[in-house]
Amino acid sequence: MGRRVRVAYLGPEGTFTHQAARLWTDRAATGADIVPCADVQGVHDTVAAGSAAVGVVAIESSVEGYVVPSLDALLASADVVAVDEVVLDITFDAFVRPGHGELVEATAHPHGLAQCRRFVEARGLAPVPAPSNAAACRDVGDHQVALGPPVAGELYGLETLARSVADFAGARTRFLVLDRRDRARDRLAVDAGRATTWRTMLAVTPTITGPGVLARVTDAFAVRDVNMSSLVTRPLKAREGQYVFVVTLDAAPWEPAVRDLFGDLLAAGDALKVLGAYAASPGEGGLDGALADEAPTGSVRAGDPEAVLAEGLLW
Repeated sequence: MGRRVRVAYLGPEGTFTHQAARLWTDRAATGADIVPCADVQGVHDTVAAGSAAVGVVAIESSVEGYVVPSLDALLASADVVAVDEVVLDITFDAFVRPGHGELVEATAHPHGLAQCRRFVEARGLAPVPAPSNAAACRDVGDHQVALGPPVAGELYGLETLARSVADFAGARTRFLVLDRRDRARDRLAVDAGRATTWRTMLAVTPTITGPGVLARVTDAFAVRDVNMSSLVTRPLKAREGQYVFVVTLDAAPWEPAVRDLFGDLLAAGDALKVLGAYAASPGEGGLDGALADEAPTGSVRAGDPEAVLAEGLLW
């Protein structure tokens, strides 16, 4: 058993992030004091100040995509970087207070409300955002249905109105484990001997913009044979119309091809920042083979009739 550590997470107790923090401490086989924070920025601040050894935040939902506050906090932080990830299967139950009145509202984190939209609409409930799913369960009113993890109902003494109310079965959320940047290389050096598959999150900020800038960036990955598994854009807060590209690549930042790639981007005038590097969770990957039918409804493929292509591609 390793030494006891302090782990910060988006609270209160009973959030999916709380579950992810517990899972990470179990996997790391280290005793931990798991400490809730009021918001994502609080988790970052606690880690940056050294008040917690690590922090845990949600970064991407398979249903709703990237968690923008977590992504923006990483972009803005000079002192915090992701060093590990945890992937959770996500299940929502619907809870009410014992002896509740007429139910007219549904409350959850905005991502939770989005993932349970059909249930909310079918019951004619007005959606009410909460800071977290567990906070929704903790603070649920007599006129509200709270949507959250199964454990939250037990924690806050609620009755279960319905189970598994999410729109999509099999939803998953990725969580990042955060550490101080000045400790990250030592931690990653230990993990490098135990993992063979890595992911790196990279922020690329072009200083010269215009037609072809994205093609130039993506071509640099192709030339170096480095796979780009995700690309999203976030606006530069101080510059209207300019963006930072956040790329997830399937390799570690110290691998020779990635070091050469970084050199190519720097030589082109781009500003770079590694937001995280971590061993990839088993089974993570893009659409392929048997998963091809999971493409968005209405997607077209080579070989479809011309009328189908014309409808899907608007040509």
